[in-house]
Amino acid sequence: MTLSRPEPRPAIQQVVNPLERFLADDLRGVHYAVSIFIATTVLWMLVKEFGDANPIWAISSMVATSDPQVKQAFQTFRGRIVNTLLGCAVGLLFIALGRTEWQLPFAMAVTVLLSSYAIRVPNMWRQAPITAAIVIAGGLQHHDKLSGMEQGLHRVAEVLFGCVVGIAVAWLLSKIWPLRESGGTRISNKQGAT
Repeated sequence: MTLSRPEPRPAIQQVVNPLERFLADDLRGVHYAVSIFIATTVLWMLVKEFGDANPIWAISSMVATSDPQVKQAFQTFRGRIVNTLLGCAVGLLFIALGRTEWQLPFAMAVTVLLSSYAIRVPNMWRQAPITAAIVIAGGLQHHDKLSGMEQGLHRVAEVLFGCVVGIAVAWLLSKIWPLRESGGTRISNKQGAT
């Protein structure tokens, strides 16, 4: 038995198919791009103006929690918040215990174990050890524990602020521009809406 090769698609069909997909998916990519643009602009202006910091922590957190589907964005938001707070707590605990060469690997391992077996919020579970690393890295830049803890808390506050802005923009955009679910009905926060 010989396998035949599929016929090559004509060039015009290759151009039309992405356009059909673009229109068929209710412009989800455009919706997401608009959401990211708005949230990034808000974070950039607010963190630079009032936080006097580099907004990259807030922006990266916003991107991680953003989703064109508001229901999914809220699930991600919850997981991100819970695991960020866990990572922050473990990171601060390890800074308080003192600086060693093994501080970061042990803190990350403890955070993974707590996130996996105690907290058990599957969305964004990787965020817990990432946050512990962020907090400890901030602490390693300073020679005294208090400055290190302050720097770690400042970074975590930026991460949490990015989460809040991301979910707020996703929610607001869902009110202005609701998307269709996979089955073709419009997504709304009200039951039975089309």
